[in-house]
Amino acid sequence: MHNGDILILKGSEVASLLADRESELLQIVKAAYELHSKGNSSLPHSLFLRFPDNPRNRIIALPAYLGDDFGVAGIKWVSSFPANLEKGQDRASAVVILNSSETGRPQAILEGSIISAKRTAASAALAATYLQGDKTNCAGIIGCGLISFEIVRFLSVACPEIKTLYVFDMYSSNAQQFKDKCREISGRIEVIVADDVNTVISKCKLISLATTTAKPHIMDISAAAPGSTILHISLRDLSPEIILSCNNIVDDIDHVCRAETSIHLTEQVVGHRDFIRGTLADVTTGAIAARENPNETVVFSPFGLGILDLALSKFVLELALKERLGTTIESFLPDRWVERGEKNAAS
Repeated sequence: MHNGDILILKGSEVASLLADRESELLQIVKAAYELHSKGNSSLPHSLFLRFPDNPRNRIIALPAYLGDDFGVAGIKWVSSFPANLEKGQDRASAVVILNSSETGRPQAILEGSIISAKRTAASAALAATYLQGDKTNCAGIIGCGLISFEIVRFLSVACPEIKTLYVFDMYSSNAQQFKDKCREISGRIEVIVADDVNTVISKCKLISLATTTAKPHIMDISAAAPGSTILHISLRDLSPEIILSCNNIVDDIDHVCRAETSIHLTEQVVGHRDFIRGTLADVTTGAIAARENPNETVVFSPFGLGILDLALSKFVLELALKERLGTTIESFLPDRWVERGEKNAAS
């Protein structure tokens, strides 16, 4: 690529470059979290574009910079339109733009929904490995969409001891489709479709929530076994009362206390953030223990940080350049203004 060129990577290319790289992506996400915890990043608040006539729909801008060996800046522009599912389309779509951290010039545009799903799943699986103290052979999945499917993929690598999944979705057809799809990941994992949320909570010590809910719908987790871990990926499922009763770990305290997440609602109820014990990076670096009490339930609530999207996108870009994948748009950027001719220049 020459100065002024830009590389376009479409979804099929991103998918092929990231195939079977779960272990590498787990380490990239861990490194990104830990760099962020050291202050080697710039992470403005996400910007939500909402639609007055349909509040369920949103498009979110996640600008970020991640330093050190990553040295990457850019933005993810990701939409969530839940009604797309009824049209036979995926709920989310996204693009990632990567900029040079030296010149600021855009270098690449990548299809972002695959990257977004995989960074989310890697974050969840990383949390599972560090927060679930006693390894469990059973995991629960609530919400049977793409994010949950990727979480299963990453858990199969990060937690190979898992042999059984209990899955639930408010639409039974989605749960059955999810069960069939999981056979692509591993034939050794038994998938059981549960009748309700409580069955999943009572059967599994490791539970992942990835739904499209806009407000809390789970008000009681008394059926959970002592020492359970809840990966609260969709952020708005649990009531403030549940949050207050648990050991809370997040990805970034300031970011997660926004946008009416369960953590944000809890802060509004109690007027402080003392119920948040720390971040996942605090746990991975050993700054805090995963649990203060082996019998308590740990809830991991990740807001979803743009640094993760950029870290994975940088990895994808490097692989693409090495394997000569993608479409280069030559001279995408204009010449310097002093060098450009003007059509209407005086003769």
